[in-house]
This record gives sequence, C-alpha cells and structure tokens, in this order.
Amino acid sequence: MNAHSQDETPGVPARRAALRMLDAVLRRGEPLDQAAPPILRAIERGDDRALATAIAQEALRWLADLDALIDGATRQVLPEDAKARSVLRIMLAQALRLDLPPHAVIATGLPLLMGGPRRLAHGVFSALLKSGQRLPDAPTLPGAVRSRWDAAWPGRVDAIAAGLAVPPPLDLTLKDATRTAEWAERLGGVSLMPGHVRLARAGAVEALAGFGEGAWWVQDLAASVPARLLGAGEGRRVLDLCAAPGGKTMQLAAAGWKVTALDKSARRLERLTANLARVGLEAEVIAADAMQWRPEEIYDAVLLDAPCSATGTCRRHPDVLLRQPPFGELEELQRNLLERAAGALKPGGTLVYAVCAMEPAEGERQADWVRALRPDPIRADELPEGIAPTAEGWFRSDPGMLAGAGGIDGFFAARWVKGAG
Repeated sequence: MNAHSQDETPGVPARRAALRMLDAVLRRGEPLDQAAPPILRAIERGDDRALATAIAQEALRWLADLDALIDGATRQVLPEDAKARSVLRIMLAQALRLDLPPHAVIATGLPLLMGGPRRLAHGVFSALLKSGQRLPDAPTLPGAVRSRWDAAWPGRVDAIAAGLAVPPPLDLTLKDATRTAEWAERLGGVSLMPGHVRLARAGAVEALAGFGEGAWWVQDLAASVPARLLGAGEGRRVLDLCAAPGGKTMQLAAAGWKVTALDKSARRLERLTANLARVGLEAEVIAADAMQWRPEEIYDAVLLDAPCSATGTCRRHPDVLLRQPPFGELEELQRNLLERAAGALKPGGTLVYAVCAMEPAEGERQADWVRALRPDPIRADELPEGIAPTAEGWFRSDPGMLAGAGGIDGFFAARWVKGAG
C-alpha cells in the first residue's frame, strides 16, 4: 500500500492512479499499457485497478472534448500541464462517460488538489454539470490524425471516430473452432466467425468459464484474421515473426502447424510461453532480432505481424492517437522484415504480412511494393461476415466497420506465394 492511501477517503487512491497514468501519457509520452502496471501495483483491489484504468482510458479517449468543456467554463485558459486541468479531465470522464454520481466524483477528485486549484476544479465541475453539458456522440480526433485519415480514407473518418466512442467488447479466439456454438452459448456471447466468441466487457477475464482449462485466449477479431489466412497446418512448419504476446502463435499451433515463434523481447516471450502453457499448446520459442537471426531451415509458411504505429488499436488504446509515431523508421523496418520473411520461405510456401495500423504507408503501400512473390488474393469466406476483401485481394478493416456488432480494430493483411524458383 502506498503512502498516500493510508488514511485517504476510499476511492481516492484509484483516482490518484488515474491521474498519474494520464500524466505519464501526456507529459512523458509513455504508452498507457506500459505506464499502468507499476502505478497500479500499489492498489490492492482488482476493482479499483480496473476503475483507475477505465478513468484514464476515457479521459484519453475524449481528451479534446473534455478540454473544450473545461476551456468553455473558465475565464482564463488553464495551462496544458496544470494539475487542475488533469483532475477536471478525470472528474468529467467519470461523470459524463462512466456515469458515476457527481457527489462521489467530487469526494474522490478534489482531495487530489489543494487551495485555489481545488476551489477552481469544484466550481468548474459543478457549473458544467448543472448546465447540462454533454460530450458529443463521437470523440474529436487529434488534428494530425484526422488529416492523415481524411486523405487516406475519404468519407470514412466520421464512421471511424464513431467507432471509438465506447470501449470495445471482449473478443475470444477458441482453441477448438468446432466448438464455437457450444462456447458462445456457455459464455453468453455471439460469434462473428468460426473459432470466435464476442462478449460484453464484464468482470475479470480469469473468472470466465474456460479460462482455467485453456479453451480460449483474448484476441481482437481483426488480429485473429492473419493466422487464419494460412489455413490448416497439417504438420507443416511455420515461422511466426514478431510473435509476442502469442495470440497468432497459439492460433497456428491449434491449426496443426509446427510453429517457430520468434521475437526480440525476452520479457514478452515469457508471456507467450505462459499463454502456450495455459492453453496446452506447443511452439519452439526463440528470443532474437529478426533482422539478425539466421534460420537453420526454410519454412512452409511465414507470418509477419510487423512492428507498426498500432493506430488501428485506438479503440482499446486511445493514447496511441496522442503520440507521433516514427513512420519513416517503421516503414523501412517493415520492408526489411518483408525481405527477411520472403528469404525464410520455401518455394511454393505462403507469406502473410499484417499490421495493426490505419496508415496505408504501413499496409497497402508495403504490399504493393512486394514484387518477388505471387499474390494470393484473400477470399471473402476467410474474413468476418460484413467485411469484404479489397479489390487487390487484401484485408483492410477500420474501427468504423461492424458498428452494429461491436466494431473491430483497424488492421491490414496481404498474402503471397513464393514461386518454384
């Protein structure tokens, strides 16, 4: 237990943690999923940790709109780094997005401030709620993001923004796709394609039926598509490049492939190994940099889920849109990895390239650059119902798709076959 939490009002430590997470993202530029664990470690109750994370996520998701409300209610614009602004952000996120009672928000938010800033926050918060202020139906995208996506996806940006308005549901990939109907009924979910179950987000994942027996793992529907594009393994060998945290590795092993899972992060591979053990699947796990590693053999298939800007994951990671990714470096790395992946492939073998990015430079333009392999167009029956392949035979999803079914992350995938030589 940290020093702050000894004699504080219940609930204040969770809000203090949310404030610290917001500070880590906005002032230090840290990804939320990296900043959160050490901050949350001092909070004992799982419910409080989940609440702190939800507050931070909603404040980041609606940041521009929360700031517009704050600025409209103050005589002088608060500095961007003012603590009162950050406290107001998390207070308003709780009241306007998480539907927490105003008296509870005030009781747990104002202790984070002292003196004049405390009085200011109380006055602004109360005035906004009394005047019936609301957030828009969809969050306002950062200007640079909207400009990029307007150029890349004309006519799609409003739908994409609408897809970011609420946290996504929970997608599960089943170890045994033949039991899809059984698990959908048992878990009280719906399935959007074989081997997939979607649940409304509720409670701890570890408490869900099937977790202990390793019947499934958490994986966004879009993220499950690339491994599906390789089909049944039938004992053949596949190289899963940039494999951690292991969702695609488990898919491939469950589909009958002999998997070599390679990633340069030994820490992330520990999680992959633990995930494999939980679901009772096996893979050869190698910690190495794909640009330096020399395979001892060539493979029947290669799956390259390349490092990318991850802008397609903004439904669950709203902080990704608040950072400026090093696009040039990423694009160069992706091309180099594509060359390495093609070199590890047998004649007649299949290569799938994927990125969880919304940027065409990381997806469509990289696929268009590949000339040494023969395109193997993706078919409609390999994709979730409601999403069609592109004219080029590629997979492209965005957060505005499948809106009536809970949405989907932004993803790109393409597939090729290596010639006989």
